[in-house]
Amino acid sequence: MSDENVVFVGSKPVMNYVLAVVTQLNKKDTENVVVKARGRAISRAVDVAEIVRNKFVQDVKVHKITTSTETITRDDNSSANVSAIEITLAK
Repeated sequence: MSDENVVFVGSKPVMNYVLAVVTQLNKKDTENVVVKARGRAISRAVDVAEIVRNKFVQDVKVHKITTSTETITRDDNSSANVSAIEITLAK
């Protein structure tokens, strides 16, 4: 899967990410799109997947959900564990 089929969810409004996912799904040769988020953006990523599935593209299914913990390095060189999620939406 190419990087262009991945939507990274951050702090922008939910509908910005919904539009990005729908745009990716409407491309001719796209079978699936991965919605990724870390930390506080996880709930926003779940909202994006559900809005796309229920309101915009009814024939899309949640193919796979993967959760993980990533270790990030802070500015002061200390490390922190951050939860992450990947939601794969497939036609």
